[in-house]
Parts: sequence; structure tokens; C-alpha cells
Amino acid sequence: MKEKQSKGKLKTWMLVLLCLPMLAHAQTISHDSVRIDLNKAIEIALNESPTIRIAERDIQMKKYTKTEQIITLFPNASLVGSYNRTLKKQVMTMDFGGQVMEIEVGTDNNYSGGLNFSMPVVNASLWNSIKLSQMDVEMAFESARASKLSLINEVKKAYYTLLFARESYEVLQKNYDNIVLTYNNVLSKYNQGMASEFEKLRAEVQMKNQRPALLSAKSNLELATMMLKVMIGLNIDEAVIFDGKLSDYEQLLKNNAVPDVDSLSLTNNAQLSQLLLVEKQLEKSKDIIISSACPSLHLSGNYQYTTMNNDFKFADYKWNPYSMIGLSLSIPLVSWAGTAYKIKSSNLNIENMKDQRLALERNLKISINNSIINIKNAIEELESNKETMLQAEKAYEISLKQYEIGMSTWLDLSSAELAYVGAKLSYNQSIFNYLTAYAKLDETIGKE
Repeated sequence: MKEKQSKGKLKTWMLVLLCLPMLAHAQTISHDSVRIDLNKAIEIALNESPTIRIAERDIQMKKYTKTEQIITLFPNASLVGSYNRTLKKQVMTMDFGGQVMEIEVGTDNNYSGGLNFSMPVVNASLWNSIKLSQMDVEMAFESARASKLSLINEVKKAYYTLLFARESYEVLQKNYDNIVLTYNNVLSKYNQGMASEFEKLRAEVQMKNQRPALLSAKSNLELATMMLKVMIGLNIDEAVIFDGKLSDYEQLLKNNAVPDVDSLSLTNNAQLSQLLLVEKQLEKSKDIIISSACPSLHLSGNYQYTTMNNDFKFADYKWNPYSMIGLSLSIPLVSWAGTAYKIKSSNLNIENMKDQRLALERNLKISINNSIINIKNAIEELESNKETMLQAEKAYEISLKQYEIGMSTWLDLSSAELAYVGAKLSYNQSIFNYLTAYAKLDETIGKE
């Protein structure tokens, strides 16, 4: 009975030991099961980007500044109180029929307390400052949009770079595996006396020559993966699988027509919009300069209680009310002399900004044309490269079969394989060029 129990325990432990690798593999798969596509990567980047968070805080700060200035239009009320102790009373001298009499005026203790208020009635400079604050809010929004567009463009390019690096590595890895397989076949034939030593050495050299290119492609893939993770706000050691292949976008190239230059507009370009807002801010700053030299009218008033006594018997104090309201008008007289030169300087700044905006618009139009040219070239290259890739693949398969039955040389097989690898890489490069050119075009026209 004990022997049966021992055998049962032994079987149980053996089963556990056999299942441990499977469980570890399952945990690895579960750990690596976080899959991210391009849209998800952009969403994560927008949520995790410090630049976007800073831009959002900037907007909020500009809003606070605007609200703070609006509050200055409302009455400013304050409670005030004062106490004065007379050290030496003022003396009044009076003449009564040639007889001089001196009288001390005032009391030892003087108290006052009440409410003061003031508000601007006419203040053009303040009103223009509020409008300028509103433009600051708009500028903050536009700056945040520019950061968002730039981030989306960078994430797209990084994602496409990752796909291109991964597929280049897969092509070279497959090519290396084929070279290793060919080398093993040549080595087998050499051992059987069916291949020369020169052919064996040539196959071995080709295999060793291919190894550095494969390692370089692997390093590029790892670097592209780390850069994309950092860009979207993930840790570089976080296990993530980025979905997609460049070939998935091939249909996109066929379905999308080449954009017409005349149909594209720079209205939503973030840089142009910001320069336009800067120009408007300069105009409003000029208005502030002018309005600061204009008359201003303020309303002010107070309501206070006062009492004057020589002792500290607070219960016997009599508090007397006092109130007033009035308008104060301020008319600058000399400031117009300096204001005229400030206005001239402001006009020059505005003209400079207009020229900067014009120069930027011309450069952006060149960028649009360049993107469209790159898109056209990528589409044309794709059609040619895909046909070449299919032909090279077929030629390689034929050459491989011929080599296996002895109808072609190893050199023929090597040339066919090299041509196929080059055609496959060129095919991927065409799709990559199209996607990056389109991403750049979207950023230029301000497409979100």
C-alpha cells in the first residue's frame, strides 16, 4: 500500500515538473499580451505626454489671468480702520479786539472705521488689456493644438519606423536562415564528394558576411521599439507588442488618390495660426498704447464712522457717520509725446510679423508640394517594386529547385536570393516613404 502511495506521489511530482515550463510559458504569453496598434499608441501618447499636460496647464493659467483682469471691472471694496494718538495738539491763534487767544484743537484719541470702494467707469486701456488676455487664451489653445499635431506626427513616424525595422529584420532573418540551409546542403554535398571545397568556402563566407547585417537590423529594431515606447510614455522594459505590418497599408495606397495641391489649404496650419494671433496681439498692444494716453474716469466712495475722545471709556463714545461718493477724471497731457514714437515702433513690429507670416506660408506651400511629390513617387515605386518582388521571389524558388537537382550553380542561387531580398526591402521602403510623406502632409495642413 505504501509502495502504491509512493508511486502516486512520484507521478504527481513528475506531472508538476512537466507542467511548470508550460505554466511559465503561459505566464510569459499573458505578460506579453498587451497589444498596441497605431491609434492606441497615439491615444496613450496624448494622455501621457508631459508636453500636452504642460500645454493644458498653460491654457488654464491664461484663463485665470483673463478672469483676474475682468474682476478689476467690478467695484473694489475694502474695510478700513484707523487709530491716531495725538502727541501734541494743534494750536489755533485767534485775535479778539486786539487780544490774542490760543486754543488747542482736537482730542487725544481719534478712531475711524468703515467701507471704501472704487471702480473704473471709463478706462480704455483696461478694456483692451482684457481683450489681449482673451487672445492669450486663444494663443495657448493654438500652441496646445500645435503640440498635439507635432506629437501625433512624431508617433506616426516612430510607429512606421518600427514596422519598417521589424520587417527588414524579418527579411534578413529569413534570408540568413536560407543561407544557413544552403550552407548545410553544400556541406552535406561536400562531405559526399558532390561539391568542391571552393563552393563550401564560398557558402561559409556568405553566411558569415550576412551575420553583421542581421545583428545591425536587430539593433535597429530594438532601438526603434525603445524610442516608440519612450515617445508614448511607456517604460522601455515594459512588455508590449506593437501590431501591424507595412503590407497592411498597401491597400491604402491603392485606394487613396494623390491629393490635389489646389484643394489643400493652410487655414488650419498651427504655425500660421499662431503667427496670425501674434499679429492680432501686436495690434491690440498698439491699442493699449493709444488708450493709455486717453482720459480715464473712476468712481469712488466711502462710508465711515468716526469718534474723538480724550479717554478710553469706549462705552461712552459717540460714533458719527460720514459718507461720500465722487468721480475722478484723469486726462494725460504730456504722454502723447512719447506715445507717438511707441505707436511707430508698434507699426514696424506688425509689418515684420506680416512678412514673417508671408515667408512661412511660402515655405509651407513648398513643403506641401514636396510631400505630394514624395507620395506620387512612393505610389509609383510601390507598383514597380511589388512586381519586381514577386518576380524575384519566383526566380529564387526556381533557382532553389534547380540547385537542389543540380541544374544550377550555387552562384545562381545566391544571386537570385540577393535579388529577392533587395526587392523585398525596396517594397517595404516604398510603403514606408508613402506613410511618412502623408503624415508630414497632414501635419502641414493641420489635419488632426
